[in-house]
Parts: sequence; structure tokens; C-alpha cells
Amino acid sequence: MKKTEKVLHLKSCRGRKLRVVREHYLRERVPCYSGLCEAGCDNTGGRVLPGDLTHYVVPDVGVVLDYLEILEFRELQGVVFTQTACQALQLAKGRRQFNRLRNLLKDPRHHCVLFANEFQEDSYCPREKGEKQEEWQTRCVYSAAVWYYNHLAGMKDVVMITEDQEAVARYGSLTCGVYVISLQDFLLNFLPELTAARDLYAAVSQALQEKESEVTEKEFAEHLPAEVLEAGIKSGRYVQGTLNVSRHRAHSEASVTADGLSNKNSDLSCGVLVCGAKNRNRAVHGDVVAVELLPRSEWRGRTTALTEGQGGGDEKSGEDADRKPMPTGRVVGVLQRNWRDYVVTFPPREGAQPQSRSSQRLLAVPWDHRVPKIRVSSTQADALQDHRVVVRIDSWESSSLYPNGHSVRVLGRAGELETEVQTILIENGIHVPPFSDAQLRELPASSPERPWAVDPAQVARRRDLRRSHLVFSIDPLGCEDVDDALSVRRLAGGTLLELGVHIADVTHFVAEGSLTDLEARARATTYYLADRRYDMLPPVLSADLCSLLGGVDRYAMSVLWELDAQTLSVQKVWYGRTLVRSSYQLHYELAQALLDGGGAEVPELEGLGPEETEARLAELKGALETLTRVARHLRAQRDRGGALELEGVEVRAQLDEQRNITALVPREPLEVHETVAECMIYANHWVARKIQEAFPHQALLRRHPPPRQEFFSQLVESAAARGFTVDTRTNKALADSLDRAVDPQDPLVNRMLRIMATSAMSQAVYFSTGLQSQDQFYHYGLALDRYTHFTSPIRRYADVVVHRLLTAAIDVDEGRDPSTAVAGNKDLEETSRHINTKNRASQQAQKLSTELFQCLYFKERDPQSDRRCLADAVIYSIRDNGVLVFVPEYGVKGPVYMKNREGQVVAPGEGGLCEWQSGAVRRHSDHISTTSSCGTSTFRLFDHITVCVSVRSTHCHADALHLELVSNRPHRGAEPKRPGPQGRSQLVQEVVRLAEEASQQKARRPKLSREEREFSQSKTPNLYSLLEEVRELALLDLDAMSRVAAATA
Repeated sequence: MKKTEKVLHLKSCRGRKLRVVREHYLRERVPCYSGLCEAGCDNTGGRVLPGDLTHYVVPDVGVVLDYLEILEFRELQGVVFTQTACQALQLAKGRRQFNRLRNLLKDPRHHCVLFANEFQEDSYCPREKGEKQEEWQTRCVYSAAVWYYNHLAGMKDVVMITEDQEAVARYGSLTCGVYVISLQDFLLNFLPELTAARDLYAAVSQALQEKESEVTEKEFAEHLPAEVLEAGIKSGRYVQGTLNVSRHRAHSEASVTADGLSNKNSDLSCGVLVCGAKNRNRAVHGDVVAVELLPRSEWRGRTTALTEGQGGGDEKSGEDADRKPMPTGRVVGVLQRNWRDYVVTFPPREGAQPQSRSSQRLLAVPWDHRVPKIRVSSTQADALQDHRVVVRIDSWESSSLYPNGHSVRVLGRAGELETEVQTILIENGIHVPPFSDAQLRELPASSPERPWAVDPAQVARRRDLRRSHLVFSIDPLGCEDVDDALSVRRLAGGTLLELGVHIADVTHFVAEGSLTDLEARARATTYYLADRRYDMLPPVLSADLCSLLGGVDRYAMSVLWELDAQTLSVQKVWYGRTLVRSSYQLHYELAQALLDGGGAEVPELEGLGPEETEARLAELKGALETLTRVARHLRAQRDRGGALELEGVEVRAQLDEQRNITALVPREPLEVHETVAECMIYANHWVARKIQEAFPHQALLRRHPPPRQEFFSQLVESAAARGFTVDTRTNKALADSLDRAVDPQDPLVNRMLRIMATSAMSQAVYFSTGLQSQDQFYHYGLALDRYTHFTSPIRRYADVVVHRLLTAAIDVDEGRDPSTAVAGNKDLEETSRHINTKNRASQQAQKLSTELFQCLYFKERDPQSDRRCLADAVIYSIRDNGVLVFVPEYGVKGPVYMKNREGQVVAPGEGGLCEWQSGAVRRHSDHISTTSSCGTSTFRLFDHITVCVSVRSTHCHADALHLELVSNRPHRGAEPKRPGPQGRSQLVQEVVRLAEEASQQKARRPKLSREEREFSQSKTPNLYSLLEEVRELALLDLDAMSRVAAATA
């Protein structure tokens, strides 16, 4: 080891120049991470570049700083990032970009490594006196490239890419085998087929050239230096939090929220209001900011009037209570930019849109209302009119009203179905490319000609239940990816019962750290949209090898309880890997028919003799009856603890042989649904106990924090308006109150109250036990002290992690070292945050997809003549200028105005038909009244009215449904007792028809190959997308959806 000194010339945040001298140690041997190395480098513990590449690529500092997104293309292989470039990126671009590079280096799907060139004595270059920093950095990177070529004895050419033309001229022909070329030439000559990278290069280059602002006058205040912000936050002068722009008042209203604010200052329990673009000071929705509070005399309250395009329920319950003045402030600094990919639309050029001197610079309008317009430079500005384009923000200077960005790729023409679906995915950060050949090669082969078979070695290691247990599954009709199966039998002469839950053993096929595992972790869940799904695992696993199909041998992870046959108390629990063969693959309706004693045909019993059929049928019925008894006991236990029953919907899907949807009929909930759900909840609870006891500080659990009491205000006030009292102090009190709040004349009242309770719930989240005290493990909705997700590893990555933890816990119990190392608390918490983020994205994408197809259904209907546009609606919230309503027939919610922009109010006339007249509107706590020449009309909470559903189309944003009051009376033919199934069935069938027609009109696009059909993503309607679509239709909003999942999963 050789000691030297390293002189650093730094600049402080205040602009002062600093000279720092540090000791620097050089080593002869530094890992090169090349598969061709013959010098004995210690390359263990890191990824090694394959030796079959034609060359290695070494980007210089400028390329890493400005074109990192191009280096993220997977087609670009054999990239060597130097320590010099990484350090420069960290200093110049901050933590977020540096973490982006770190994630790139850690991702084994990318062939790239980090070379510590400044610690290798032959590649280290001390900075010469008077040498510019940029020149020294380029020399360091070139020296590293030459070292690589010499270290590998000339076996591999090295290409250094740079945007410095002087460096190309100086170093281009200096060393044989080391080529120095521009990034543009590299893309053109080495990757000619990668047009997307060349287009992105052109967009970034143009944005960099035009980065200097043309305006010198300041439009916004400068952000305070980082050390000033840090000191101010510690002293309490500034408040740190995440900026949340109002979805409905994006130009005028935002708020800053952060965990723990209420503990420090009771005034800040609801966050800090930020009014106007000037006070927002260039912060974008999602940024972490520092806010300075304004004087109390300038505090304002939230706006509670309805706004154009507003949907109901996107705000927390109890918003009306927030009209009083609340803490109001202004942004003084941005601590962390959370910019992402944004979908924008280039509006028509003939509009009065502000333009710069270059005709190629446009103000693009983001699809998300909460994001400001983005100034984008493009050489294809005219061709991109009316198209959806993905852009990234580069900067937002204080002298500019709008941020500057560059285009990444074009999605398609606005309004086309495929374009809109891809927009939804990108806006929610969902990236689901087809599964790669490398991933598929990791998996076992299975085909009709050569079906997969169990391994004899696995048979010896597993508990074989194929002959000893009657195993069966109960799923929706036509389900292919069967995660779970059940079993129940009597032991010890009938004094004991054995209950078994058997879950697909995904971790046997998906090794930790494999490409398939990394892809599953990146996706975190299976994404269900209205017309398609994107699987977390390749179909060879999800629909075949892992699926517990009937009549075939499958690996499983099982939990077996021995219960007292009388009291059903637990006597013993066994966890382990098993080998099962499902005897019956039942669907819910068939299982319920068997329980009810009606005539039911079981496919597995066809062709058997009468006696054998009768015996086996009696055995199956007995197992189902015992299972139902156990489930009732389990549910009663949770009910006594305060478990909540929140609003949901059950449906039955009808599919043809090609698995296309032929009909959708909402159905009455069946007891067998609860039976299966209780068994799954029971298994999740016991597995949570097991892994938490085995690994107290590194187990993945799921908690559901109690909701804040102020969020129940709308529920309490609405119930009181109907004469009910709702106690929200505990989950038990809330559950009992909801059970009592039943109106015999209108069961929809109880349904609406449960939906309001759902909206008030906090989000259930995954977490690592090492970061929470045990009293925080509680699941409020399920009334359980510990809970996790274990029962759906085919479609949830959290379950995969839990399976690995359970396997390790079993190994520890049996005196063995865990087969794989258990993730530490820090890594597990990072995984938890990632999964939580992806789950929220999945729920939001489901909601937006459903809204898209709802709009498609009504878009071609004439509201004036099509009776399907008229529907019954229930008022569930009162606002200043209107009401929020729920349309049960279509699962739609939204605002209904009582006063329009011209100042007119609705005036019911003869027969209840409404028209606009001059008048006034007055809001009360439980009703709203309009006064006109026709007299005074009152609309109360839970009143039924008739609305007309139409579509409001916008060019740059998503279409939205518009609800207009037609009559103050219920819609003729409406049945308040239960939403009619016919309308929703027609809606889904029509949505599917529109999707199929749209796909047929795009015949010019190439058809998918067999490999893409089998191993990519399913695009035809399928069972799970159907279930998820209709569940979203029945629920009110994303918050309600997430909380139903929290309380039922």
C-alpha cells in the first residue's frame, strides 16, 4: 500500500472556495470485475462482466452527469463506471441521482461494474497545478480505460465515451485498443438498432443547449442554502414534509404533511396549507420541502366548494371540518426532488401558447393536473401535436415560470385505448417489460409433451400429504393461478381436528437473488387493469408449476393445526414444506351448493360408479361442513376482538373457452367466501407469530394503524342525520355501531356508512419488526396482534419474503443453519417501503383503468336519448355549491352541482324534473337547499335523486364522468334495496366490446409472437382483471379500496 496526499478544491454552499488536503492510500490490487482477468484480482462479492462481450465501455464524467438515463438501457452492456465519475455525480447531482446510479450498479440485469480507479496505483492520476477539474477528471477516466486494456493483456478493446471533443482529439489515437469517441458516434456505430437511445440523446442534448434561461428577471424567490434549512428545521422555524398538491384545485392549493407533526405541534396535525404558485416556489407534487409558516393573520382554510372535474372521496373524510383557518406557509427550500417520468400532451400550435424564440420549444401540458406545464424542446414539435409523450424534468430556475425538460419517448395519439392504458402505467411508475429469455431459462421446462415431474430428492425431504389428506381448493370459476388449498380431517378417534392451509411453494422455483426473483421484487405485485393483467411471475410458474391445480403433484408450504374437536382450541401447530395433490378444484358456487345440500355435479367424480361417487361426495361434504364450523368459530373470535366488516362486492364471472368475458353478474355474498377468507387470515396470523418470534427484529409483518378520530367526522355527522350514533373510540365500538345503523326502508344507508368508515381508515402497510415497537404491530381492521401475508406468493412479493422467513425459522427450530441468510432489518425495511409504494401504484392504476373504461362506455351514448345514461344516485356528502353522490348501478361517484357558474340554481318543477333558474343556495350540516321562483327545495343526506351520466372530454387530461341532476326523485325502476345487476353487467360487457373493437382497428400493428403470448403479459380479459375491475366499480375511491384490502386481507 502506498501513501500519498489528495488535494480537493471544493466550494461551500455559500460560494466560498475551500482547499482540503486528505491522506490517500493506493493499492496494487483493486478488483477489476472482469471475467477475462488472469492477474488474480479478488472479484468475489461483486458482479463480474462476461468475457464474451466485444468491448467494454467506460463513460467519462460528463456522460454520467448528463446522460445517465441512456446508460440505463439494458442493451448497453459491459459498462465500467469509474470512482471519479461516481463521486462527481454525487457532488453535482445530489443523493437522488447518486442512488439511481447505485441501484443501476446493484441490478444484475445490467452488465455494469464500479472500478475504484483512484485507489489503484497504476490508474491514479494526481491533479496537476493549474489543471481544470474537468480536464483532470477526463484524464482520470482515460487512465482507467488504458489500465483496463493493459490489465486484460489486450484481450478486450475498451471504448471511452465522452462529449468533450477536445478529449476525443487528444486521446483518440493515443493508445492502441483504447478508443475515445463521442456518445453520439457510439450509439450510431455500436448500437444502430437502438433508436430509442438515439432519440433520447437528441432530446437531452437539445435540452442542455437551451438550459440557459432567456429571462433574467426573477419569478420566484431563491431557495435557502441546505445548511440554513437544516438549522431552521432543527430549531422549529421551518417545517419539513412532503408537498401534496390538491387534485381538484391544483393551481391554487397544496399542503405539506409529515409523520409526527401532530406530536410536536397540535396546530400542525392536519399539515400546512400552501396557497398559490408563488408560495409553492417551484416545488412539484411529491417533493420533500421546507416550509416557513406565515403570520396567523394570513392563515386560510381549505376550499370546500365543488370544482370542475372533482370526484368524490379523493379527500379524507371530514374535509368539511377543515374550513376553519389552518396553518398556512410558503416553501423556502426543496430538500429532495422526487421528479419522475411524466406523460404530457403537446397542445395545438395555433393556440395562444407562450413560445420562446425557437419554434421547437413548447409548453407541454402534463396528464396529471397536479404537475405544472413543462417547457420541452423537440425537433419534432409539429409531428407530436395531439400525442402523449413521456418527458423528464431537467431543471427549474428561479427566473422561469415553468420547469425545463426533455422528451423520452412517444406513447401514441391521445385518446387511443392503448395510449391511455400506457399513460396510466407510466403515471403510476409501473414498468412491466416482457419476461426476458434469461429469466425464462432459469425456470423448469414444462410442456404437454414433457410435463414437469416432482424430484425424488424433494419427496424425501418433504412431508407427503398426497394419500393421507383430502386436499381441495375453492376459488373463482376458471381460476388458473391457484395459490391456496385446504384440508380438514379428524384425529385421535375424533377428539381432535386437523386443519390444514397449503400454499404454493414459489420459493422452491424462485431462488433469492435470481433474475426471476429480482424481476418479481421490482414488480412487487401482479397488476390488474380493467382489460388485462401484468403478472409478477412468468406464466410457466403462476399458471402451471406453482399453481395447486387438481389431480397433479405440487410442492407446498403448509400450516397444520391440531384443534380440540369440541372447543376448537389449538393444541399443536406444524409448519413445513409438503407435497400435495389437490383432489378437487372447486369454485365458490359449487362449494356453496354442496354445503346447502342441493344438486351439484363435481367434475372430479364424473365417470365413477354410484357407490364410489356417493362415498366420495359424502366425504367432501363432510370436510366442507367441518371447515365451515371452524371458520365460524374463528370469525366469532375476531368479532369479539373488534374486527370490522367493511364494504365490498362479490361477483360471478362467465368465461368462454377462449377465456373471454361473456357476462358478469353481481352475486349475493356466499358463506363459503367467508370460510376461505377466515382460513387464510388464520394462516397469515399464525405465520406472523412464528416468524416474529424466530426473528424479533427482522420479520416482515403487516400492520393497520388506528385511524385518526378527526377523519370520522363525516361518518359521525352523516349517521346522526339519520338518527344513528356511531362510536369510533375503538374498532370494537365502531363495528357494533355500524351493525346497529340499519335503516329497514333503505339498506343502502348502512352500505354508505360502511363506505364512509372505509374512507376514514389509515393505510395498512408492510414493515420490518426492527423499526416498530410491539404495540405498533396491531392490525386494526382484523383485530389481530400480529399479521402478515403468506397465502398469495404467486401474485404478491411480500408473501415470497415471508415464505423465506418461515423456511429459515423452521431450519432454526430443527437445529439447522438457515439455507439462505435472513435479510437484515435495514434491507427488509427498504423492501417493505418498495412493496408499499408498488401496492399503492397498483391500486391507483386499477382505479384509473376502471374510470377509463367507464368513460369509454358512456362516451358513445347520447345523454338526451339513451335511457342507460339515467341512473339513481344517493347523496352522501354536502358541499357549499352542491352534493357528492354515489350511483350504485354503475359504481360511480362524483359531484352534482346545485349552483352553476352563471349563478343559477337547480329548481325542481312538476314531477320533480329540474331546471336552472336564478336563485340562491344555502348549505347546512345535513342538507342543502335552493331557493328560486319555483320555491325552496331541500336535498338531504341519503336522499335518492335521478342523475344523467355523460363524459367530459379534455384534450390533455383523462376524460371524466359528469353527473347532472335530472330529478329530485329516485330514478323510475330503481331499487334502493340493492344495486341492480343488469346495468353493471351491461357496462362491463360494453367496455370489453369497446376494447376489442379498438384492438381490431389497430391491425396495422404486428401480431404478438407465440413466445410473447406465452411468456409476456396477458391482454385479453381474464378472471382476476374482471374481479378487480368490478370491485373498484363498487367501491368509492382509492382510499376505500386500499382500506378494504387492509381489513379483508
